[in-house]
Amino acid sequence: MAKAKAKTKATETAHHHLLLAVADAAMWPCVVIVITLILFCSLQVHDEAVEGAVKRAYCDELYVVSEGETLHSISDKCHDPFILDDNPHIHDPDDVFPGLVIKITQTNNNASYLN
Repeated sequence: MAKAKAKTKATETAHHHLLLAVADAAMWPCVVIVITLILFCSLQVHDEAVEGAVKRAYCDELYVVSEGETLHSISDKCHDPFILDDNPHIHDPDDVFPGLVIKITQTNNNASYLN
């Protein structure tokens, strides 16, 4: 009887150690995933800030319309809601075509639009 109890106790201890080993092994991938997600999210915010700065820098000069763009999409992309005011050569806002050169102006009004 004592041998059976000792064997049961040894089996329970072995199972306990096995469960601890499995839990420990499963913990590290979870830690790596959490750290990766944190880093990815911080890089994504940085990329959006850099992308916004690049867009503003790119659109400060003359802009050449590409295929499929509209004045609305260019206004959103360049953060310039006053494109028509600054481009009197555009008589019809729907008549925007690839190769058309437009002026993008960053004014104080546009700067407040960015924020």
